Amino acid sequence: MTTTLTPRRSRPPAQPDSLRARRLPGYAAPALAVLALLVAAGIVYGVDLGGPVLVVVLGAVFYLAGLFLAANAVEGRRSARNRFWSALIHSALVLAVLPLASVVWTLVSKGTARLDGDFFGSSMNNIGARDANGGAYHAIVGTLEQVGIATAITVPLGVLCAIYIVEYGRGRFAFTIRFFVDVMTGIPSIVTGLFVLAFWVLIVSPWFNDGQPGFSGFAAALALSVLMLPTVVRSTEEMLRLVPAPLREGAYALGVPKWKTILRVVLPTALPGIVTGIMLSIARAAGETAPVLLVAGGGAAINFNPFENNQSSLALFVYQQAGEASKYSPARAWTAALTLVVLVLVLTVAAKLLARRNRLGR
Repeated sequence: MTTTLTPRRSRPPAQPDSLRARRLPGYAAPALAVLALLVAAGIVYGVDLGGPVLVVVLGAVFYLAGLFLAANAVEGRRSARNRFWSALIHSALVLAVLPLASVVWTLVSKGTARLDGDFFGSSMNNIGARDANGGAYHAIVGTLEQVGIATAITVPLGVLCAIYIVEYGRGRFAFTIRFFVDVMTGIPSIVTGLFVLAFWVLIVSPWFNDGQPGFSGFAAALALSVLMLPTVVRSTEEMLRLVPAPLREGAYALGVPKWKTILRVVLPTALPGIVTGIMLSIARAAGETAPVLLVAGGGAAINFNPFENNQSSLALFVYQQAGEASKYSPARAWTAALTLVVLVLVLTVAAKLLARRNRLGR
């Protein structure tokens, strides 16, 4: 009987301390950040150079320099560079979020002063500089009607234009359309307002108003649609280009016509991105002031008819109240700004949920 002995595996020898990587302790980075802020605060407030913003910026510079020097001394130059760039990326994120957080905090803290029924249920008609009442009901109605009409005009045109560029457009004509869409992206809003004023208000509207030019919410919607169109076209075009080609080829191989492939395969796949682009354009349109001021004229009374007489909007209401010589106007302006932001947020969340539900339902 033969017995086979299996050799025992020997443990690898322990590495000497000189081969182990040296690391900074976990508390080093937070301690350096606190120390950098203290030093920055001492310099800024000691010399009276500025305020908290300069303290944060200067503290970030001191923190990055201190972290690099500490890591270079303990961990080596390679690890120090890695820590430096990682900290730089995180610091850039914090510096980018701080202004946004400051805007949100200021908007919420000052915008809740007039969150009452009178603000949402009344207009500024017959409200003087010494009256504490008055609301933005007429501006809310104007914003909803103008943005709604502009969306109804722009979304079909923009989506169909993008479909033509991606799926059908070839040659010089498609290149020309894409070029002019890119040019329209950078057009200032005041230019679109002047265009609609010169074309619609002064030339077309007199035909329907006994020869007199007429301001209206519909004219403002036309100006807003001009601003929304390039954003919708470009975002939809990019989303359609991201749809994988095998999805189209598979549908064509099954004998599905091209129009039905676009309708049933391409558009549903790109729908979340398309909705995002549409909501970006709606947010921009809802915050425009110059076109509404030029072609809708604004107004203090409630006007439910977008095709006749002056009409206001929330953005224009904020602009007018911010310039009023009344101690009650700033509170109205801040509350109207908060209302506008919440309105856009609600529309965005609703559109995202609807697009997600439709996507999951297929």
